[in-house]
Amino acid sequence: MSAISSPCIKICVIDPASKLCQGCGRTLQEIAQWSRLSEAERLAIMAMLEARLSLPRDGQAPRRSA
Repeated sequence: MSAISSPCIKICVIDPASKLCQGCGRTLQEIAQWSRLSEAERLAIMAMLEARLSLPRDGQAPRRSA
């Protein structure tokens, strides 16, 4: 059995404004469903995470650069 691809960096804090994990950028729904998603679905979500985390939140500078 191979390991499941995951963007988790063990900083599991949900931003109250964006509703995204501040560590990986996933939504709570994505996190909850992660183990049930296909590898293709996980990779598609992971491809969007950097862009999500690059968006300014509540007047703050982006956390990561795109």
